[in-house]
This record gives sequence, structure tokens and C-alpha cells, in this order.
Amino acid sequence: MPKLMEIMKAWQWLLAIFFWSLFVAIVDRHSVANQSQFIIKFIARFIQTSLTLIPSFYLIDYLRPILKRLSVSTASMYVLLILTSATAVTMMLVLLIMINFGWFDYSIRVFVSTVVFNTVITAGFTIATLLIFLRRYRELNALKQSFEQKLSAQNDILKARLAPHFFFNTINTLMSLIETNPTRAAYLLQHVSALFRASFNGAREISFEEEIALCEHYLAIESIRLEDKLAVNWRLPDEDVMYDMVITALTLQSVIEKMLLNVVEMTTDTIYIDIKVSWLQHRVEITISVQLPKKTLMINHDLRQHMDFYIQAERLRAYFGDSADIQSRVTSKQIITIIHYPLQDVSL
Repeated sequence: MPKLMEIMKAWQWLLAIFFWSLFVAIVDRHSVANQSQFIIKFIARFIQTSLTLIPSFYLIDYLRPILKRLSVSTASMYVLLILTSATAVTMMLVLLIMINFGWFDYSIRVFVSTVVFNTVITAGFTIATLLIFLRRYRELNALKQSFEQKLSAQNDILKARLAPHFFFNTINTLMSLIETNPTRAAYLLQHVSALFRASFNGAREISFEEEIALCEHYLAIESIRLEDKLAVNWRLPDEDVMYDMVITALTLQSVIEKMLLNVVEMTTDTIYIDIKVSWLQHRVEITISVQLPKKTLMINHDLRQHMDFYIQAERLRAYFGDSADIQSRVTSKQIITIIHYPLQDVSL
């Protein structure tokens, strides 16, 4: 349930009530004899509606933590009860004031019928609004479930494509190190634990510093296995800038992993990877440049079909909008992959 007083500010609600009261008074102008009675009726309607809605909305917002724990139908009944009770009380209060000033001819039958009529009208509008809200709530809930299922499926596909290859390579490296260098094996296990813990948390938005840490865990693991075949150069923004940056988990790490799988492991040359991160005019741009080996011609032939980051881009768009994308270009000398997405300054 949204906070009602956050949909509009108090003065905006009062402005809406003003025009609603004016509309009702004009529609009901046949029951007044002159302009003075019209103005009195309009003011009475404005005061009564304001005293009904504004305090009721604040009360509903105050009770929101309790209402969230109830079923939708039960919470709706409480909202209906609050608004109808407030209408009955405020209508009686306004009528008593008008009777005291001689602006309303007292009659028990007219008094009761006026209170009941206005309470029923309020109940009708409340029920209609709640039905619209419930329909919208179900649509948003269905959309949210579909969104979560899609993200989960994409994350599972991403794991299925990349994790087994990396997992078995790491296991083989660990088996070798346990016998030859137990200290280094323990060091490797620390990185493996941190990386796999993050991967099983699923697709989510994390700080950019966390993503960099995951990439460093991954590269530390692979550098042990690949020895001198890998050299990575990071060009990152200042820490103050990175503190406010976010990204979907494992996006950058999965792009780097595909580079290693399709380039570094296919050659005996040392591969240089340059990663530049910038945040300018509310957009993040990550450029990953991979220098291709000169001796291996077969790589260029296959790389263009392997440099597909559709799943990673879809996960990125799910969080940051349709303008987010991952583009990759393969030339005879290098692969340039650019990850870019909109990101407003969260510190503002």
C-alpha cells in the first residue's frame, strides 16, 4: 500500500478538495436560494471533506506497518471503516456548526438522512478506488513475479554457461597446489569461497566496489592457473566516486571470464587486458580492451560469434532501463567491449 500523503503534498490535496467541493456545490446549486447560501454550502463541503480526508490519510499512513501484515481484503476493510467513520463524524460536526449559526434548518430526519447519504457516497467512492487499486496491485504483483522469474532464469543460464568450466579448472588447480604448495592452495580457496558465495546470491544490484572485489577474486584465481599469460590494468575513478556507483552483480566479472575463456586459454602469449571505468553525465561506461595475440590466427575467426553478451545486457537493462547495453567489437588486433548504463548520482 503506498503512502497516501506522499502521492501528493498536503497543499495539493487541499487544492484537489477545493475544486471537488466547488464541483459538488455547483452540481447541487438547485437546492440553494441565493449566492450566500451557495458560498456557505461550498465552504461547509470544503471543510467537511478536508477534515475527513487529510486526518484519515495520515492515520492510514501511520497504520501502514500494521496494514501491510494483513491480507488485502482485511486491510481494505480497515481503510473503508476509517474513511466512512471520519465522514460520519465530520458531517455531524459541520451540520451542528451550521445549525448553531442558523445556516441549516434543524430536522432530525434531514439531519440523519444528510449524514447517512454522505457516508454512503464516501463508502461508494472508497470501494471504487480500492477496486481500482486492487486491480493495479495484482497487475504489479504479476509483473514483479514475472520480472523475478526472468532474472532468475537469466542468472541460471549465466551460471550454467560459465560456472562449470571455471569450477573444474579451479578444482584441478587446487588438487595440484595441495601437494606442491599448500599455502598457496589455502590462498586460492579464500578467493574461491568469496566468488562462489557472491554467484549464488543471484542477480542483484551491488556497489561497484563489491563488483571490482569479485573481479579481483576471480582474476587472482585465474592468475594462479594461467601463470604469466595474463596481465590486467585497472583504470578506476576516485574512491569517492566509486562509493556512489552500483552495478548488477557479476556483470563485469562474467564479461572478463568470457575474455579469458575465448582468448587467454587459446594462446601461449601473454594477453593484456585494460579495464577503464568512467562515470560522466549520469552514465557509467566500462571499456574492456583485450589485445589479441599476433601468432594465433584461429582466434579471430571464432571470436565474433563468441563475443555475445545478450544475457548480461538483459540483466543490466532489467535494473537500469532500456538504454543500458553491452557492445563488443572484434578487430584483427583487439577486442573492445563497452558496458554502459544510466546511473543518477545517489548522493544528490
